[in-house]
Amino acid sequence: MEWEIHRFIQYLHLVKKTTYNTEVSYERDLRKLALYLKEHNIETFADVTSEELRKYVKYLTDEGNAPSSVSRTVSSIKTFYNYLLNIGVINRDPAQFIKAPKIVKKVPDTLTYAEVELFLSQPEGNSPKDIRDKAIVELMYSTGLRVSEVINLKLSDINLADRCLTCNDTNKQRIVPFSEKAKKWLERYLDESREILVKKKETGMLFVNCHGTPMSRQGLWKIIKYYAQMADIDKDITPHMLRHSFAAHMAECGTDLKDIQKILGHSDITTTQIYRDITETSHKEGFLLNEK
Repeated sequence: MEWEIHRFIQYLHLVKKTTYNTEVSYERDLRKLALYLKEHNIETFADVTSEELRKYVKYLTDEGNAPSSVSRTVSSIKTFYNYLLNIGVINRDPAQFIKAPKIVKKVPDTLTYAEVELFLSQPEGNSPKDIRDKAIVELMYSTGLRVSEVINLKLSDINLADRCLTCNDTNKQRIVPFSEKAKKWLERYLDESREILVKKKETGMLFVNCHGTPMSRQGLWKIIKYYAQMADIDKDITPHMLRHSFAAHMAECGTDLKDIQKILGHSDITTTQIYRDITETSHKEGFLLNEK
C-alpha cells in the first residue's frame, strides 16, 4: 500500500502540479485509510470493496470527525482510486459510488448595523495612529477585504478619484469600490498621517505600523480586537466578521449576488449564496456603504 500511495503523490506533484499542502493532505488521508484496512485484514487496495469503503466513511463519522473533514477524505479516496484504475492496478473502482456526508453550511456571525456603527466610531482621536486605524476599519467594512488583502495594499492600488482599489488575490486581480466615508478617511490618512508613520523609510505599502514598516497580520488583528473591546460589543469581532457583515448587508439591501461575488473575490457563487440566508431584523435599518 505504501508504494501505491508514494506513486500517487509523485503523480500529483509531477503531472498535476499540485501544491505541497494538497499533497500532504492526500497522503495523510490515504495513510489513515491504509491503516484502517490493515486493521481489518485487507492487505492491498485492490482487495477493497465498495462496502468496505462505506464502512470506513461511517467509521470516520462515528469517530466524531467533522463532515467537512470526512468529505475531504472521501474526495481523496475517489481521486486515488480513479488513479489506480487509470494505471491498471485495479479493473473496477470501488469508490465510484461512495458518498460524502452532507455539509450544512453554518451561517456566519455578523454585526448589526448599530453594532457596525458603534465599532467604526471607536477610533476617534487625531493622532497619526488614530487616523490610520479609522481609515483601516472604514475601508475594511466598506470593501469586505480579507486581512491579507488589506496589509498587502500598495499606494498604487488606491484610486481616490474613482473611489475604488485594485486587489491582487493570488493569481487574480479585481477592482473593488469603497464608500465616500472610507475615501474621506483614506485622504486624511494620506495627507496627515502616513508620512509621519513612515519616518522617511522607503515603502510603497499603503498601511504601515508605528515603526514605519509594512503592517503584519498580527498587527491588524490587534487593531480590530482593540476597538472591539472599546466598543464593548458582546461578540467575538474578527476581521472576517467585518467581511461577513459587509456582504450580508449588501445582500439584504438587494445587491445582486454576482456583484457581491465579484467584490469578495469568490470563485464559486455558492460561497456567496450563504449571505442570502442571513435575515437578522436588526440589519434592516439601512446600508452604511451608501452613507455620504
